[in-house]
Amino acid sequence: MSANVWQQSHCMNGEGRTCRPAVQLPRALSQTSRQGRCGRRQRAEAIRAQRHDSRVEAASTKLTESEIKEAQAPEQYDDWTATGYQLEEARQAAKASMDSQSPEEWVDRFGDEPRKGADIVVQCLEREGAHRVFAYPGGCSMEIHQALTRSNLVKNTLCRHEQGEIFAAEGYAKTTGDVGVCIATSGPGATNLVTGLADALLDSVPMVAITGQVPRKLIGTDAFQETPIVEVTRQITKHNYLVMDITDLPRVIKEAFYLARTGRPGPVLVDVPKDIQQQLAVPDWSIPMAISGYMSRLPQPPQERELKKVVDALHGARKPVLYVGGGCLDSSKELREFVAKTGIPVASTLMGLGAFPDSDALALQMLGMHGTVFANFAVDEADLLLAFGVRFDDRVTGKLETFASKARVVHIDIDPAEISKNKEAHVMVCSDTRPAIKGINKLLEQYPVPEGQYSTWVESINEVREKFPMWYPEKDDVIIPQWAIQTLCEETKGDAIITTGVGQHQMWAAQWYKYNEPRRWASSGGLGSMGFGLPSALGAAVAWDGTDSGRPKKVVVDIDGDGSFLMNCQELATIFIEKLDVKCFIMNNQHLGMVVQWEDRFYKKNRAHTYLGHRDAEWHLTNETKDIYPDFVKMAESFSVPAKRVLRPEELRPAIREMLDTPGPYLLDVMVPHIEHVLPMIPGGGSYKDIITTGDGSIEHY
Repeated sequence: MSANVWQQSHCMNGEGRTCRPAVQLPRALSQTSRQGRCGRRQRAEAIRAQRHDSRVEAASTKLTESEIKEAQAPEQYDDWTATGYQLEEARQAAKASMDSQSPEEWVDRFGDEPRKGADIVVQCLEREGAHRVFAYPGGCSMEIHQALTRSNLVKNTLCRHEQGEIFAAEGYAKTTGDVGVCIATSGPGATNLVTGLADALLDSVPMVAITGQVPRKLIGTDAFQETPIVEVTRQITKHNYLVMDITDLPRVIKEAFYLARTGRPGPVLVDVPKDIQQQLAVPDWSIPMAISGYMSRLPQPPQERELKKVVDALHGARKPVLYVGGGCLDSSKELREFVAKTGIPVASTLMGLGAFPDSDALALQMLGMHGTVFANFAVDEADLLLAFGVRFDDRVTGKLETFASKARVVHIDIDPAEISKNKEAHVMVCSDTRPAIKGINKLLEQYPVPEGQYSTWVESINEVREKFPMWYPEKDDVIIPQWAIQTLCEETKGDAIITTGVGQHQMWAAQWYKYNEPRRWASSGGLGSMGFGLPSALGAAVAWDGTDSGRPKKVVVDIDGDGSFLMNCQELATIFIEKLDVKCFIMNNQHLGMVVQWEDRFYKKNRAHTYLGHRDAEWHLTNETKDIYPDFVKMAESFSVPAKRVLRPEELRPAIREMLDTPGPYLLDVMVPHIEHVLPMIPGGGSYKDIITTGDGSIEHY
């Protein structure tokens, strides 16, 4: 393996399952990686000694000689008939992708003249169509920032923290489907990206993170602001690189974007030493990608015989239910057509909200731990579970043995590692959901489901819906958080882009705001990262600012909690300076509400460091405005962001209207009681039979 580029990615084992291996280091490097400071010096010497090596030819696996020959001769390649992978189709897709990313109108402003490596990095972004980036400068990335000032195509949004910038890039990606890009310096700048990379990997978000690194000769010497970020992030990225030769830059960044957006999307990190950024070179834009191992394993559209099994299952079922996730966000049109043809009710995951409209009569809303009773009932009683673009995570399934225990399972997912990983599937289709559902719809024209076949089943679900509707207590003296979000939905006509932090407010936003279009919702699902709300909102606002993106202008609302908001509140500066139309809707209960709820339910209300307010005078006891801590209104005003606080129900709707009518950023501090609980609730490891539908923190003990 070359020392010019270190790289790591998902690979495929003999069973066709993906895995995330350790970075394949050069032998000299791997032998010294655990030998402390002396080992680091040897490691640095090994890097310098091997700098002349040829670049790596395969990224996802270390190919054998025979595999390389097969990759070079696609007509001799075994097309993996069991899972439908074929090298030639992947190559054609790659070519089409590269053609679309290198438009003829792009002009190399340097011509044939040498330019800095940093300029090559920025030109690579131009060629990929990445015209919006989120970057914070530092010593080892300042060359890239200087290069950004020389580009007329790439615009930077300067966030106030690297975690803020990567969450902003994630918000951009989640609300558009495009690759989000962030740039940070070495050392602490790079490590501040770690949470965002892990978040993007778990939620399958296409992102490219570019980090500066200390000069090559200093790598492994404990240099100032040196961190081996490739090694740090090897298990939380889809792929990563340390670039050791300037001639590799065009290929590596081309590969990074291709890897981020193809297959199961995910984050890719590219680490660029400062001396590479400063070195002069004439880039060769024609160098092909060297990821034949990865490309050979990209799924092609499913075969008809696979989809016919799904249609046969539909004909044999009497109680089918759809379980759709984030993998369906880009197949919303096909999904709606499928439901129209079959009449099957739809339950969504947290990540799948908006793939199917909440306003539809067949929408069961969210399922799982805080899903509706009727959605969880439908899954519990179903005889056929159609799992499209999902991974059967624990917050959905609860106790796996009891989840959909009466149902045959059809699982369609682009990642073969997810199929039958947690729940055994009876019908398996490894494919992007869009061509799969499109193919099923075509077959349904030839083999239609008899009209009314599931009508009795839908009626039984609706009976449960009537018996156990979504509800909240009505009170005249305090603002109920569920009602606050419902009111926000009414005032925005359900047309805002919603982001959230993590906590009770996140679940209420999922339950009570209605999502009728995909990519109108951005939240941290798999990792559950507090502090996600505000920076992801500014990323979404950059994407939907109505300027040169081709997307219409949309108002973006960050529904946040006081604890989560405090973790990245510095981004108030960014939304003001950039004049972004971000509205901060803070559900302020002075507590870590979700943990408090669990304390109420399972720890006899013993408060273990979950109160965030003023200890000498607690607002929920005194009801005195002066005891609210911190004062978010004053905080916002110190950033020149207009703000207001509401405490009573009659104040809420006019305040929301004022917030929405105010151009640019705004903060509305909504005081809510900390005793409210997110319901329904299935306790961790429980099942539908354990669902809780009533109660709050006012009850002495559970």
